[in-house]
Amino acid sequence: MAGPVRDLGIGSWPARRTKNGAHRPAIVFGDRVDTYADVERRTRQLANALRAAGVGRGDRVAYVGFNHPSLLETFFATAQLGAVWVIVNARLAPAEVEYILTDSGARAVVHGSEHAGHAAQLAHLGSVETWVAVDGAAAVGTTPAAGTAAARAPGAVDYEEFLAAGGTDMIDEPVTWDDPVMIMYTSGTTGRPKGATHTHGSLTFQYFQALVDTDFTRDEVMLAVAPLFHVAGLNTMTMPTFLKGGKIIVQPAFRAEQALATVAAERVTSIFAVPAMMDALAAHPDFPGTDLSSLRNVLVGGSPLPDRMLRTWADRGVAIQQGFGMTETAPGIFLLLAEDSFRKAGSAGRPHFWVEGKVVRPDGTEVAPGEIGEVVAQGPNVMQGYWNLPDETAVAIVDGWYHTGDLATVDGDGYVWIKDRLKDMFISGGENVYPAEVENALLDVPGVAEAAVIGVPHPRWGEVGHAYVVLAEGADVTPESIVAALAGRLARYKIPQDVVVVDRLPRTATGKLQKHLIRTTYEGNAR
Repeated sequence: MAGPVRDLGIGSWPARRTKNGAHRPAIVFGDRVDTYADVERRTRQLANALRAAGVGRGDRVAYVGFNHPSLLETFFATAQLGAVWVIVNARLAPAEVEYILTDSGARAVVHGSEHAGHAAQLAHLGSVETWVAVDGAAAVGTTPAAGTAAARAPGAVDYEEFLAAGGTDMIDEPVTWDDPVMIMYTSGTTGRPKGATHTHGSLTFQYFQALVDTDFTRDEVMLAVAPLFHVAGLNTMTMPTFLKGGKIIVQPAFRAEQALATVAAERVTSIFAVPAMMDALAAHPDFPGTDLSSLRNVLVGGSPLPDRMLRTWADRGVAIQQGFGMTETAPGIFLLLAEDSFRKAGSAGRPHFWVEGKVVRPDGTEVAPGEIGEVVAQGPNVMQGYWNLPDETAVAIVDGWYHTGDLATVDGDGYVWIKDRLKDMFISGGENVYPAEVENALLDVPGVAEAAVIGVPHPRWGEVGHAYVVLAEGADVTPESIVAALAGRLARYKIPQDVVVVDRLPRTATGKLQKHLIRTTYEGNAR
């Protein structure tokens, strides 16, 4: 997708939205309401402030924090400069954040007040020249006066002061569809995170196909309660709602009672959630009495929805769409429309409008109905590649087709059914967990000689990690002390729920772990 798109890149969106609907509410956060004109003004100031701090075309600006208007403002401001936004999972431990900031070469970091401790621990990073802290008061939905005390590390600049000092010049850095604009890290089977690099074109086409395949309107009221540091929370509904000119209600964290109350009071029309969130909403005592009649677009991803959940919401008059995608595809690959949610329950659906998604054999030919193969995808929303990893990019994208590593079948009607994963990744509470990364952390614990991690079913989180370790001779460690040693190194959702000590782990002749044997041999031993 070559060619100049001056003033059409993602950074221009606030200004373009203001031309037609300046006074419409754009972002609501607690008692704070920003119109599209407000977002345009604040974004322009932030872009000028970042430029004054030395950020220029191609530089990386990272955001570490939970849902907040500043997250979206930083995205737009970075894009205006022709720079690259690095969105960091707010649940990561400091050591994990350090790797991402170092690998991406982030020049500036904006962080939430909850991450002041992270910033303090990482202040030694020489590549980061500017630390900007979002004020603690803003984290609960109020706009602080400039200069108020904030939870921030020494040397960090207050976000509101930083923004207010920015000029008001319109920045119009020319970009092309192929210029990178966002890096979102996804852990790989090597145990190291990989930065999926998206361009102005790949993200814009993701938003276009969301508008094509989902019933968005100009009066959309979208509840952004799923994490915006994940590709689905950001790209399936939040950004398309902005593009359409609707209202985005941002909540910093998911609280079932608050979410239900907001749906009723604000007449919410659309929401993205993971199955664990939908379960929590349906199980809340307020669910039966909450007015859900405004909900029109409910999209759920992360894992298949059980029939009972579909029936529970259908009984309340809410039909659910199910999506399937990857960080590398921004994320849309397949979508199961609400009209098919019962007829094809459990299916991932069919390809999005601009995506070619298919299931293939190892030789690249398409499988017959009922035959298992790998899901591959091709389209303008596929990532440019992994940041600074050309070899891994070449493995993932072959002849233009992104290989997902997921196994699936296709039925006679062309609907795709995800069966298993070629990779060992499992999903816990909507979060991807990569066993190799957890195993690497376990092997760093003194006394652990070998480690293997698998995902096992869990009634609340979908899956959780179970670890099996072989101890070094004479090691004086316990399962409890091993788990405790992972705190601060790994995000909580990655830490195994159970650690089981075994005498040996099954391996092939070349030393590769045989995880299918680990499941059958050890799973019953987990406490």
